[in-house]
Amino acid sequence: MTLDLRVLRDSEYDSWHEALELAFGGVEGGVGESALLRDLAEIDRSIGVWDGDECVGTTGAYSFRLSVPGGAQVPTAGVTMVSVAATHRRRGVLTSMMRRQLDDVRAWGEPLAVLTASEPAIYGRFGYGVASHALSAEIDTSRVRVRIPGPGSGDGSGSGDDVRLRRVQADDPAVREACEALYAADVAKRPGMPARGPGWERLPVVGTGVARDGVSALQCVLAERDGAVVGFTLFQNRPEWDVSGPKGTVELRDLHAADPVAYAVLWRFLSGIDLTSTLRVRSRPVDDPFQYLVSDLRRCRPRVRDDLYLRPVEVAPALEARTYRTPVDVVLEVTDTFCPWNEGRWRLSGDSKGATCARTADAPDLVLSVNDLGAVYLGGTSLTALAGAGRVREMRAGALDEASVAFGSDVAPWLPHGF
Repeated sequence: MTLDLRVLRDSEYDSWHEALELAFGGVEGGVGESALLRDLAEIDRSIGVWDGDECVGTTGAYSFRLSVPGGAQVPTAGVTMVSVAATHRRRGVLTSMMRRQLDDVRAWGEPLAVLTASEPAIYGRFGYGVASHALSAEIDTSRVRVRIPGPGSGDGSGSGDDVRLRRVQADDPAVREACEALYAADVAKRPGMPARGPGWERLPVVGTGVARDGVSALQCVLAERDGAVVGFTLFQNRPEWDVSGPKGTVELRDLHAADPVAYAVLWRFLSGIDLTSTLRVRSRPVDDPFQYLVSDLRRCRPRVRDDLYLRPVEVAPALEARTYRTPVDVVLEVTDTFCPWNEGRWRLSGDSKGATCARTADAPDLVLSVNDLGAVYLGGTSLTALAGAGRVREMRAGALDEASVAFGSDVAPWLPHGF
């Protein structure tokens, strides 16, 4: 039977979502998660592949605005819900969905597409490159201490006494509003973060309101100074005991703060909760300041893994949307077999104030794939590093150093949550 690829109809959502869950193991999401996903779903930006009455392929694309170097928030397709039924693998289902989706994203006028990959080997053939990484850690809080920065001090001799901590209900509307304001402030400063639209403020707290599977309900603590909220953390507690006594784990879910002292006070609080000896950290930026506050980084066991994958859908608008750390004037020869409208040579001229990018017949200075352009786009991976792996070729002496510095970011890109 011929497979039918089409935009999802509202009446088909339940079957479409059931197919997605089956492809990911057949286990439903946590309490409240399925309902939130239904509320956030953009049906007219979702695709299903049908074999008769059976849905055998799914994908969708949220309409995000992604922060990029320079502070702009760029219209971006947040690719999500990608699955193919186990019975229909190796029949071109995924390729057909990716083809239709990228054509749609281009038609919508969104110069970027991003995703998180369940299996990293899948998406390279569709032009995606690893644009940001995530830092994880398991901090031995019985041995590690957190320093509080003091005025004019380089050794962390402050006390943080001007910061008050207050436990609150995570789902309280006023609390969420204060927390979202701190999140939005970080979006303006760090590339790779999606600006959260209506409904997305529920994501950090959905499904965590009750204790289950040995983990406490979600807890929220605010950091306040002179009555103003200057930071917050969301966390859960996993109590555990052995013959020697308590050895519980604090599992960090989220943390944002307006200044270094409030930030350090929150980390010190998490590291000192009674009856715990481990602070488990997931998906933090690779330059997270906690690494410079702890007394012993080795006992934090830091690890880094790939996180956000990015694809320039339209090369020129994508490169013009961000700024560049130093002046750059370079001709890029881009290969892109999946989206051939990007193939060819592009002259990029820009600096910290803005950029222009247009087709050119001039000789190339650098040759690279669209995957590698996506990898360096947010400033977290350098062109020089990719050249060292043979993935970027320098055709004009000096062009690599010039462009590599310009594409960099003083702040590491970070995806704070999935989608």
